[in-house]
Amino acid sequence: MNHGMSAHFVGLISGTSMDAVDAVLVDLPAQGSPRCIAALSHPIPAELHTRLKKLADPQCHAGLDELGEADVLTGELFATAALAVIREGGLEPGQVQAIGSHGQTVRHRPQANPPFTLQIGNPQRIAHRTGITTVADFRQRDMAAGGQGAPLVPAFHRAVFWTQEEDRVVVNIGGIANITHLPASGPVTGFDTGPGNTLMDLWIRRHRDRPFDEAGQWARQGQVAEALLITLLSEPYLGEAPPKSTGPEWFSAAWLDHALAQHRQTSHADVQRTLLEYTAQSIADAIQRHANASAQVLICGGGARNAYLMERLTQLMPQRRVSDTGAFGVEPDWVEAMAFAWLARETLFGRPGNIKEVTGASEDVILGGVFPGGGPGSGKWQVASG
Repeated sequence: MNHGMSAHFVGLISGTSMDAVDAVLVDLPAQGSPRCIAALSHPIPAELHTRLKKLADPQCHAGLDELGEADVLTGELFATAALAVIREGGLEPGQVQAIGSHGQTVRHRPQANPPFTLQIGNPQRIAHRTGITTVADFRQRDMAAGGQGAPLVPAFHRAVFWTQEEDRVVVNIGGIANITHLPASGPVTGFDTGPGNTLMDLWIRRHRDRPFDEAGQWARQGQVAEALLITLLSEPYLGEAPPKSTGPEWFSAAWLDHALAQHRQTSHADVQRTLLEYTAQSIADAIQRHANASAQVLICGGGARNAYLMERLTQLMPQRRVSDTGAFGVEPDWVEAMAFAWLARETLFGRPGNIKEVTGASEDVILGGVFPGGGPGSGKWQVASG
């Protein structure tokens, strides 16, 4: 394998919000920054979306048939998204070295005995449909090494956003929010801070039948319910020391309803405003506790598109510069999908993709499984020695 060439990779992920499959076509030069050639959000069909939401509900105990069917259907959907983004970028599948597929998380239980995580989206289907070698199931090896299997994006954040000129914190606000602390010198650290968009999305779906609160407009109409906010901020997870990771299995509808049971008089708009404040304060508090006082904050993920959330984060951290990652050459919507394209390359080169200080693993390990493609010229990617 030629380590010196620029190469094209596809990254695929459907996050905890399950709103779409994010697909990117990335140019990954051996030296220099990754370049996003094409990107798209491929919709998830309504029936499959319903199935996935059911599987991911911690109250649901679906059967093996349901899980198996959803795994295949999600794999086919991911393959379709990969082919679509390759077309969008003006390339043929044979010009793509590999696909990195995170899959769809339906359960993440780092505190279970034994700990486990489950992502579906059958990579064999992706490899066969596209003819492209596919790297998938990234989280399992980190867990085998004693880690939490998440977050995995900090290694990519380090590769793209680290500088010896200043300390930085990268905040990824998807369904769950996570931070990566990139000190100018010293080890990289990171963890899931708690809810990102998941509770806000849940609430507006329930009461306004919309998938998310566009720019935080509904939250702007409400007032912070201080007593409710205090209840939310008392969640023990927020005070736990890292390494730690969480998911919508914990910050779920049942979790929110339990908190709201103590505050029944709160209006719907005030709940939405309070949930936005909860996300903003839990992120800002985590940064304050774990990052150097001068660290600049770079925000990515869907939360970067919530103008009101960005305002509150900026107001809560007046001593810091806060911007989205677009100011650093990577559009905030595509950072996570690009991370899995990059992680696929690291796996194929035989390089570790986790950071043990972040996940709590005993060592840095090569992540994922490799599924050779079926098309002409496929299968040429072998794990390199060293």
